[in-house]
Amino acid sequence: MRALNQLAVKIFADSAERSRMLELYAKPYIRGLTTNPTLMRRAGISDYRAFAREILTEITGKPVCFEVLADEFGEMERQALEIASWADNVYVKIPVCNTRRASSAPLIGRLAARGVKLNVTAIMTLAQVRETLSALNATTPSYVSVFAGRIADTGIDPIPLMAEAVEMLRINPRAELVWASSRELLNIFQADAIGCPVITVTADILAKLALIGHDLTEYSLDTIKMFRDDAESAGFSL
Repeated sequence: MRALNQLAVKIFADSAERSRMLELYAKPYIRGLTTNPTLMRRAGISDYRAFAREILTEITGKPVCFEVLADEFGEMERQALEIASWADNVYVKIPVCNTRRASSAPLIGRLAARGVKLNVTAIMTLAQVRETLSALNATTPSYVSVFAGRIADTGIDPIPLMAEAVEMLRINPRAELVWASSRELLNIFQADAIGCPVITVTADILAKLALIGHDLTEYSLDTIKMFRDDAESAGFSL
């Protein structure tokens, strides 16, 4: 297993807690940050615009991704242009389709043509990757976020799909594939092994980075001690 500083994949932190985002931003191994409305709701954020604009005054040197909120493409476009205006390091997250299954490709094409840096999100099929690539252009930086973790949740191994997506994106050097919705630390190494440029990782998974390379015999002992200590703390007896 390679050390963290030997990996080519770029780790983006996935969070909506201000203090945690700033803490992670300061880490050299964190190359960017993403968030979404679900994470922001869980974090208790009530003013989307105010939160985003405030955090962008402190996070300036790495990409930050914020998502549009609308479902109608006209309003989605207006919101995307506003979000893009907040800072030069902002990427606007556009879902691959709306809730009525209508493709976002025409909107993606218009925004990319205007130089809006995009993160096309919630992708789970190669057909969606192909359609997204047809809408993007080679002059505007973008991310193509495939939700590998959610694919795995259905019982499907995401690695073959992600490996094929890596090859598909070679036609657009300004578009980077993102392994999104990670489920475990191993995903970082899996993404790196197939040449995926970016992976998004939540704070709870990032907390396990200290375990990289940990001796498994010692880890076994640590686990046994944890079970014993918990049994004693609970006062269990037989």
